[in-house]
Amino acid sequence: MASQHAARTHAQASPHSAADSTNPAQPETKAAAQQRKPGPNSQSESSTSVPNSTGMAKPGPRRPRPRRAVRPSGGPATPKTPAGPTASSAPTESTGSTSASSADNAAQKQPEKAETVTKHPYVALTLQTTGIHPSTGRIVTIDAVAFDNAGDIGQRFHAVLKPDIDAGPHHLHGLTVADIEQAPAFSRILKSLDKLIDGRTLVVHDIPYTWGFIVAEARRAMMTAARQNRARNRGRNKGKRRRQKVGHMPAPVRIIDTLATSYAQGVRSNDVRLRGVAKQNGLDADPKATVERARRPEQETSREETELLIQLYQHQQRGPVRSYAPDDVRADRFGLQRSHVRVDAAEAPVQHHNPGKYEPGKELRRGMEIVVTPEILEDPDTIISALMREELNYSEKLTREASLVVCNVTTDLVGKAMHAQRKGIPLMSDAAFLDALTRIEDPTTARRQPPQKSGGNNQSKSQKRRRRRGGRGRGRRNSGGSAPKNNA
Repeated sequence: MASQHAARTHAQASPHSAADSTNPAQPETKAAAQQRKPGPNSQSESSTSVPNSTGMAKPGPRRPRPRRAVRPSGGPATPKTPAGPTASSAPTESTGSTSASSADNAAQKQPEKAETVTKHPYVALTLQTTGIHPSTGRIVTIDAVAFDNAGDIGQRFHAVLKPDIDAGPHHLHGLTVADIEQAPAFSRILKSLDKLIDGRTLVVHDIPYTWGFIVAEARRAMMTAARQNRARNRGRNKGKRRRQKVGHMPAPVRIIDTLATSYAQGVRSNDVRLRGVAKQNGLDADPKATVERARRPEQETSREETELLIQLYQHQQRGPVRSYAPDDVRADRFGLQRSHVRVDAAEAPVQHHNPGKYEPGKELRRGMEIVVTPEILEDPDTIISALMREELNYSEKLTREASLVVCNVTTDLVGKAMHAQRKGIPLMSDAAFLDALTRIEDPTTARRQPPQKSGGNNQSKSQKRRRRRGGRGRGRRNSGGSAPKNNA
């Protein structure tokens, strides 16, 4: 009995029992199990047993658990450290130093970013897309270059993207199927694009198209990331991926449109693409497609377009420049970024019934449907605001119900002006239209036709036909003619 008690005491005091010292793969013997089984008179080190009046052992009080330290609200979280003599404040100090170093790095990057933006405050950006509407199309390539007033080049950016729809034929963008399949999604390059555009003046050609695609793609990426993060919070993607942060909407200071600037300066081009407008402005550019250009790498041709955009912007600095703030434009139903005045006018309800087409030499009447083309010297928002104040109806699309088209061009017409001439809709210049708005008439002030006299030649054909037939409707049977039959 004493030997068994000594064996039990030795097994409790040592960290490993005799059975543990053996091979763990071998099963425990019956004798060893009996030796490890505590007897009725054995005592435990972790708890004391006190016999009660019935002779049964009464368990002693349990050792209380240590309370967890409560972190004050808003304080930094303390990492978990293993209990024991090796636990110290060293991990906490290293974490604090790491966070402090990251904060120092972020503080150092801000002056560097500001210095970079000050050195090259402009960024020119060109795109290649699968369509003309941002609501249905996708971006295939992006090329951007930062520069200053003297034309010195700074940071460069180029990306080929993989759209979630058909990218189109090879001759459209110069990319192969393998190039597109290996390209990243727009969400992967949004952060880099934000760093390049934020705080700078963005120079684009045709702001509704270019800025419209940038905004549409950024919103899609942010909405997709938000949906995945919500699913992760609900536990659907638990353990798969961490919280996604794709970036934010690019925030330029101003957006300069070289196409609108060309119209404002009176430089007209039937080809509104970048190369066509640059050629009309006197720059060395050929808008025609060639086999030699089609064989060149896509990145080389895209960078050439961006550099041509910089040259066009510098050439247009001698005249009025059309620029917009990002908050001055919003998407229309096609995703094109247009001014608030234009989008609100296109979505406004009809104020009066359309009295018909405008007759040259007469006055405008309220309710007429007006279409404004880009071939004018005045700001289109000024024209649209003026016609809406006079209770005319604005239409973005030219139809046969249009009453008048505001356009300064009368020869070699293209676009809306060409279709208006084919449909017999009159044209009027912007200055003449603003002057005509001062003499506008109400729809009720139109000339009334004099009342027609009854009888004679003023009778309609139906009235004459009834007179020959001898009446109207069922009354014709009793208005003369043959007498009814007598069946008696």
